[in-house]
Amino acid sequence: MADTTDRSLSPASLLAHGGGGIDPLNGAVVPPIHTATTFARDTEYRLTSAAHIYSRDDSDLVRQIESLVATLENGAESRAFGSGMAAISAVLRSVRPGGTIVAQSGIYWGTTSWLRKHCAHAGIALIEAEAGDTERFCETLRETGPDLVFIEVPSNPWLTVADIAPIAEAAHALKAVVAVDATAATPLLMKPLELGADIVLHSATKALNGHSDVLAGIVTCRDAHTDTWRFIREERHDAGAVLGPFEAYLLLRGLRTLSLRMERMCANAQAVAEMLKAHPAVEDVLYPGLASHASHAVAGRQMASGGYLMSVLVKGGAAEALAVAGRLNLIKRATSLGGVESLVEHRHTIEGDATGVPVNLLRLSIGIESVDDVIADLTAALSPLGR
Repeated sequence: MADTTDRSLSPASLLAHGGGGIDPLNGAVVPPIHTATTFARDTEYRLTSAAHIYSRDDSDLVRQIESLVATLENGAESRAFGSGMAAISAVLRSVRPGGTIVAQSGIYWGTTSWLRKHCAHAGIALIEAEAGDTERFCETLRETGPDLVFIEVPSNPWLTVADIAPIAEAAHALKAVVAVDATAATPLLMKPLELGADIVLHSATKALNGHSDVLAGIVTCRDAHTDTWRFIREERHDAGAVLGPFEAYLLLRGLRTLSLRMERMCANAQAVAEMLKAHPAVEDVLYPGLASHASHAVAGRQMASGGYLMSVLVKGGAAEALAVAGRLNLIKRATSLGGVESLVEHRHTIEGDATGVPVNLLRLSIGIESVDDVIADLTAALSPLGR
């Protein structure tokens, strides 16, 4: 397929065509799935195609995804991985033993848990700091002199929107690399590389694919000539955390509707958040699109909307929150986020007491359903508590 990642085109147009064009061999508008793991050489032992040796790094579908995402991010290069955690761990392994990582606290528990284990095993100093207070976070950077700063914007499940530009400025003054997990934003709502980040990554399992049927991750750099990016490229190739051909096909197909899905999901989420904020059975709603949220002003500067993810604090305790989740019908009780279907998760059940997640917190990922149906489902689930 001819590459059509023309950076003058709008993201919606780039996505609709999947970053590809017409196949010159047969005119197909959808790229084929090549399952071959190896590629033939001629009688002189020359490669039939110079760009194809072995499928670990030489998948045309994966390259098409990488080119498309790099264009969406206004980045230099992207690399796709077999899962979001494979992408995250490759970035974090770029810090050598004896180095220091400052990571935002209150982020996805899977990242925090892996970081603690890895840093203890590899002899890396790990400092966890709350990033909502920008000056205090930057002071932590100045006190610790990290090699890598890792933040998640917006954070999961607190929906904190760290102010990327001043954090990147403070980190770069210390020659630290700044990596941003922007899974909950996607490149359509926020472009961390334009705000000063060196690396942006996503669990493509979530909204980029959007159909809850693919595990994938993707990392994009601002500068393709750094030691960090060289390590990430080699880590993907040498460690083999690659994306298979069928997964790549499904991810590319999902990306083609990302613009439409995000438009609907974010509009739905804003309406749901406003309804929940006013409901008598709700203690609070954590959603950057609400003026009451601590990160509302920062989100207004660096995000196109409040997004599709929110957390709801139900009045009462764990029993009340779980009862609300149990009464939902349209919204499914399942982990993950960013799919076309709305999901609810009781995060304390997943994370336990160690993380400080309130027992009455329900995380909602809002999908593309009729917003009236989503609101009706939530209203019915909350009504026994609101009497």
